[in-house]
Amino acid sequence: MQRVFADPGSEWATPRFAEIVPRIQALAGALAPAVTFTRFLAPEQPSGAWRDYYARWSFALVRPESPLYDLVPDFADPGPTVDATTFSKWGPDLAARVGEDVLVLAGVSTDCCVVSTALAAADAGVAVRVVADACAGADDRSHAAALHVLGLFSPLIEVVDAAAVLASV
Repeated sequence: MQRVFADPGSEWATPRFAEIVPRIQALAGALAPAVTFTRFLAPEQPSGAWRDYYARWSFALVRPESPLYDLVPDFADPGPTVDATTFSKWGPDLAARVGEDVLVLAGVSTDCCVVSTALAAADAGVAVRVVADACAGADDRSHAAALHVLGLFSPLIEVVDAAAVLASV
């Protein structure tokens, strides 16, 4: 839930970002304290295929403390965060936060960081619930396509809605 995706002037603007904020707030409130926000950050020095990526998206090659990568004010004091220079945020830090629990994923972008994190976590044997109406993609078509693909991984990954998650808490 970073500014780089919220700002309509950003090259990475996510059109439905503002629509999912209330659902993510409700989920975070209901699931606290077991909530972790993640942030995508640029590496100091891109390597491999990331060099071409940042040649295309040079605006994003800024230091991690840049306001571009801050969480939006709605989530200014989120508690634990996991930062990564990769699309997937699944790794030792997030795994330690999840433990044996179900990983409930919401946020942006459905068709990039959400799908990457969900697949990596499922491969690690973690049950994943992607909250469809608390995610937003680069556009509606990409969002729907990502949710369709994620649904193919059932029962490892289940696509659910916020009401179902909130009812289960």
